[in-house]
Amino acid sequence: MSTLTGKRVLVTAGAQGIGLAISRHLLRAGCDVFVHYHRSDEGARALAAEAKTLGRRCAAASADLTRTEACDQLVRDAVAFLGGLDVLVNNAGSLIARHSLAEADDDFWAETMQLNLGSLRKVTRAAAPHLAAAAVRGGGASIVNLASLAGRKGGHGGSLAYSTAKGAVLTFTRALAAELGPQGIRVNALAPGLILGTSFHTTHTTPESARATVAGIPLGRAGNADDVARAAVFLAGEFDGFITGATLDINGGVYCA
Repeated sequence: MSTLTGKRVLVTAGAQGIGLAISRHLLRAGCDVFVHYHRSDEGARALAAEAKTLGRRCAAASADLTRTEACDQLVRDAVAFLGGLDVLVNNAGSLIARHSLAEADDDFWAETMQLNLGSLRKVTRAAAPHLAAAAVRGGGASIVNLASLAGRKGGHGGSLAYSTAKGAVLTFTRALAAELGPQGIRVNALAPGLILGTSFHTTHTTPESARATVAGIPLGRAGNADDVARAAVFLAGEFDGFITGATLDINGGVYCA
């Protein structure tokens, strides 16, 4: 039996791309999952159907995570459905657009920070008391933050604001691990590299750029959403483990910390 069997999980942006793969893998690992989405519920409906075949519970809610009250309500909805919260996966975020320093005005910079860092902070703040309560009963709780290789290396051209935000996610992860560790909550991050087949790279990465990046990856291929999802399940499963404050790089060897 999986150590995650029966664990209650909230996944932000969990109905498309990497988030959808993470939600699916968590269901298959035995979790009950509450999924956040922003606009389209297509993936959420597919997850609910899959959960039923697996004998697991799954529900979803839409929310604009740039709004504090929406973050608070999302966590309340998840806890009400799940009966508590053992694991939080902070997956929501986006490059939004590629802008240089000169092109990135104050509004764009604030929007990027709010989406990639502010939403994560707000959801985590709302979820922390519930995770702490679960840790007391179940021996631990886990937070998994989605960062990016861009937060390690600085990213490709035009990703200054996004890279800065994802670098802050890595620092947030380390600092929060120290703060929440005494409550039994482990906090770790994932830093994916080039993960093709997602709306992120379909929108923001040209085929030429992708080919050039793949040429420099030691394993000789781009990643896919399942590569990230398997790592997320591993870190989620560390709810009672000894790994915290860590970043797991998923990039085929192009960057090794």
